[in-house]
Amino acid sequence: MLLVLSSLFCIAALEEIRYSIHEEMAKHSTVGNLAKDLGLNDKELRKRNLHILSEGKKQYFTINAENGNLYVNDRIDREGICGESTSCVINFEAVVENPLNVFHIGVTVQDINDNAPQFLSGNIHLETIEVTLPGTRFLIGKAEDPDIGMNSLQNYQLSTNQYFILEVREKQDGNKYAELVLKKPLDREKEQIFHLVLTALDGGEPRKTGTTQIWVNVTDANDNPPIFTQEVYKVSLLEKVPVGSLVLQVVASDNDEGTNAQITYHFNNAPMNVRQKFRLDPANGTITLTESLDFEEMEEYTMTVAAKDGGGLVTHCEVEISVLDENDNSPEVNLASVYSPVPEDSVPGILIALININDRDTGDNGKVACSLPKSLPFKVVPTSNNYYKLLLDSLLDRESISEYNITVTATDKGNPPLSTHKTISVQISDINDNAPSFEKSSYTIYVPENKPSGMSIFSVKALDPDMDQNARITYSILHSNIKELPISSYISINSETGALHAQRSFDYEQFREFQLQVKAQDDGSPPLSNNVTVRVFVLDQNDNSPRILSPSQEAKESALFEMVPRSAEAGYLVTKVVAVDADSGHNAWLSYHVIQATEPGFFTVGSHTGEIRTARAFVEKDATKQKLVVLVKDNGQPSLSATMTLNLVFAENFQEALPEMKNQSSSPDYQSDLQFYLVLALALMSFLFLLTVILAILMKLRRSGNPKFLQCFAPVPHSKAGAIFPPNFEDGTLPYSYQLCLSSESRKNEVTFLTPNIQIAGNVLGNDNLGLPLTGNEQNNLNSEVENTEKEVVAATSMDGFKRELDKHMEQKSISGY
Repeated sequence: MLLVLSSLFCIAALEEIRYSIHEEMAKHSTVGNLAKDLGLNDKELRKRNLHILSEGKKQYFTINAENGNLYVNDRIDREGICGESTSCVINFEAVVENPLNVFHIGVTVQDINDNAPQFLSGNIHLETIEVTLPGTRFLIGKAEDPDIGMNSLQNYQLSTNQYFILEVREKQDGNKYAELVLKKPLDREKEQIFHLVLTALDGGEPRKTGTTQIWVNVTDANDNPPIFTQEVYKVSLLEKVPVGSLVLQVVASDNDEGTNAQITYHFNNAPMNVRQKFRLDPANGTITLTESLDFEEMEEYTMTVAAKDGGGLVTHCEVEISVLDENDNSPEVNLASVYSPVPEDSVPGILIALININDRDTGDNGKVACSLPKSLPFKVVPTSNNYYKLLLDSLLDRESISEYNITVTATDKGNPPLSTHKTISVQISDINDNAPSFEKSSYTIYVPENKPSGMSIFSVKALDPDMDQNARITYSILHSNIKELPISSYISINSETGALHAQRSFDYEQFREFQLQVKAQDDGSPPLSNNVTVRVFVLDQNDNSPRILSPSQEAKESALFEMVPRSAEAGYLVTKVVAVDADSGHNAWLSYHVIQATEPGFFTVGSHTGEIRTARAFVEKDATKQKLVVLVKDNGQPSLSATMTLNLVFAENFQEALPEMKNQSSSPDYQSDLQFYLVLALALMSFLFLLTVILAILMKLRRSGNPKFLQCFAPVPHSKAGAIFPPNFEDGTLPYSYQLCLSSESRKNEVTFLTPNIQIAGNVLGNDNLGLPLTGNEQNNLNSEVENTEKEVVAATSMDGFKRELDKHMEQKSISGY
């Protein structure tokens, strides 16, 4: 039979809902629609997982997850659940998730008349003496009916008889009991045994009854019944009192003598729990404890003790034993719900767990305080009905602490206090709140040149304290300062390991350093990244041999000639070997050495300057032609070198040196020497022709009387410190000075020529000291040579004549060469 009486809502720290039902409802009977009373629609019902917290108790109810109805799950016996309590409420908690909320559900169980009154014994035997006076009372006891209200015991009825009437009395606790009252004197000789029927009735519909048989045995006279010293004995015991302890002693006396004064004690209709806990000595009336007491099980015991004398007279007294609570129960900590894992970006105040704490003791012994260690970022706050909320109190950082073992301590206020510890494990889930960080703020890499492409040159490493995909790092190259080609043509990076690989062989002479930006990005959402600068320095290797710039070696097999005056003293600067090395550092440090000489020790070379000087003055026995082989080597490991062969001719002028050049001895290099002399002859003829033209022009200008214009032909002064090289000498630029002169008698450019910045004109004229004052003989020789030159110019005024003279001169040169 289903009857839902009420549904109430109570707003508190946690919401409370109440229902009312009758006991003994059939299983699966509907109590009410809990989802509707909580305001949950069908969609929310499926999403928020409405369910009942068990907490290890018997489940009297269940919730249908489909419609939210609250059903009876097991037999509900109000008397078995609540005993004699007038109010019977079954409390439990229902939980919804997302977000988490707890509701207190109270179901009031109303009594039905399902129990009939029942006497402890089906037969009651009484004895009384025949001289018993009318008005004497005989305690019969009471019937037990576990129902309450009108369904409980309401009245007693006694079967019809002449001697006894029934009187119903009520105790302070409301329980009714029956006493037989003697209505008129007894006469044992007329009737010795009386048989009566006592009926107990409740007030339910339909009314239920219970009966017991009363047998009254009439004995001979004993006119003084026993008398107790107290009608009610009261005593209080601590629940921890040891078994066997004396509880109290009841004492009764009888004024009779003999056997009529001998008193024995016994429990009268004592409940079973009293007989289990206590023992009554029949001889002296002492009550001792036979089992341990437990305040949480029973707070008070009430019993009736009868004192009976030898004549059969009986007197009764009440014994009330109160059990005092002691702090013998530690708090019970039950975890109702836990929210784990907790995101590390959770805001303070979020609910982590719901905790239920109970203490079976009473008073201060049952008052509980809940606490947490102070070092944790959590706090616990009370709500209601012994529930506590575990809340987040401060910000979390999974990278610092990824899991918390929270010890909840529940302590009662007893003396001494008792505590219970409960550990709650809370995992912290990761969010992508940390960007990858490199081990260094910048990296510097040194890569030797000429290493093969594809080799690993370095590895950058970034760390991310996050976990899983938030800590998975991908490396890439953003950009570099190389403009010619994309950085991928030079460097590649392994996206997983950060290893840098050279995509080509580096050449120190092309570029020496560059820098690039490496990016480390995690796989979080959104992804976080960080950049680092990587500077790559190419280390020089000794891969370039020295290059000799001066004296020039344009022809590979041709020999170089330098003319040295015979009058040169020791230390005379013959020439200077100039060489460069494309490498740098130690690899570019050059040293000069003479490795072969016609006369060893005649010439020296500066090991660092390359200057070739005479070690002594020239003597007649010395050969006029000297051959030097100069080695230029760098300081690399292993060192690289270059050599040059220099032919030196001791002569005072070019004409004197020319025969020495012609008479170069034949050698396996014969063909090379022949070519050299042919080129030299052609150059000499060209030079003589140019000189003739120049002298002709000079003579013409001298006659024109314009001396200022001749200043443009003045010799260009040169430094005596040696050859001067312009900055772009490595590109093949020769040290020439250019001058432009115009004729005063012509309206257009007459001639343009260049003057080499080397001392050769003086040699042609047969004087090494060009620019110095001439002696008389030298002046005469110069004038004679000028006159001869003028004659030659006149003889070669036509191109045909000049051509004939040139062919004739070349023929003579060829014959002399052979």
